[in-house]
Amino acid sequence: MSSRLHRDHTSGPPPDPAAGRSRSRREEATATNATEEQTVSAAAAGDQAAFTQLVERHRRELQVHAYRMLGSLEDAQDAVQDALLRAWRSRATYDGRATFRAWLYRITTNACLRMLERRPRRLMPYDVAPAAEPGAPLLAPAKLPWLLPYPDRLLDQAALPEDAVVARETIELAFLAAIQHLPPRQRAVLILRDALAWSANDTAAVLELSVAAAHSALQRARATLRERLPAARLEWATAADAEHAERSLLQRYMRAWERHDPARLVRLLREDVRLAMPPHPTWYQGREVVAAFLAGVALAPGKEPLRFVPTRANRQPAFGVYRGEGADARPFAIHLVGIEHGLVVDLQFFKYPELFPAFGLPDTLR
Repeated sequence: MSSRLHRDHTSGPPPDPAAGRSRSRREEATATNATEEQTVSAAAAGDQAAFTQLVERHRRELQVHAYRMLGSLEDAQDAVQDALLRAWRSRATYDGRATFRAWLYRITTNACLRMLERRPRRLMPYDVAPAAEPGAPLLAPAKLPWLLPYPDRLLDQAALPEDAVVARETIELAFLAAIQHLPPRQRAVLILRDALAWSANDTAAVLELSVAAAHSALQRARATLRERLPAARLEWATAADAEHAERSLLQRYMRAWERHDPARLVRLLREDVRLAMPPHPTWYQGREVVAAFLAGVALAPGKEPLRFVPTRANRQPAFGVYRGEGADARPFAIHLVGIEHGLVVDLQFFKYPELFPAFGLPDTLR
């Protein structure tokens, strides 16, 4: 017994597994940082493979940032491509005072600001005309810069798990439609501070503003958003809870559309529901008005069958809508559904079949 006690005493206390894991993480982080620094140095010196490795690591999140700024996936892709070309050409100017990621964000933000100087803000039909009268027909499609949806599958490729809640609050169409009313630099400040949680100093550096000017721009931007965002937005449940609560409603909603049953569909709508179909500037508000449009136009007798394929866009429930029978069904619209307190409050049909590939949706249904 004494021999055993002696051995226990001389061997010391048992190792702490948590301390070992913590030390391992620190060592891993140190090694990662060293590797990152080596890759950045090589990229700045003109190593194209090293540069590509760095930018591809950040391309998806830069594209989401550009989409928030510009309101269009296509424009966001163009802005990021322009930014990365400029980054490659000016790689020797990277001085290491900011992270390589922050440097890329600065170049991408400036690319977006240049685009916004040349283009008008993105619109929703609600920005163009008042709600249509009951029975009013759809006006012809208008060649306007419409705000367009962003596939969740691309958001998921860019996001970390802890980004999920923030991503929903700052990527939903209600938020994006509201920030279209901000001047470009206010928009950039708001996105960097509130969507990306950057510090005031970092935000000011990216936009070449004083900290005081960045803070002032943020306050003005937040005041505008308070005027334009619905109050109920502050009462959202978590994404997981919302998905669970919505699943049954969305199944009934989809079946009502596919069965051409306007009466059943109308029972799922809130009294103040809105329906819009960009690029048509016409939009309808109120359950009775929307019901008249559904029964007389969208689901009128003799209309082609509709097929709904579930997807998600802007962290909202969505569908790829196909029109036609069986194998003849063709892409018709990306449909986003807004739900509050168990009822549908927004129906947005984006009639842009060219968006289907970005959502991973097929050209035809079998």
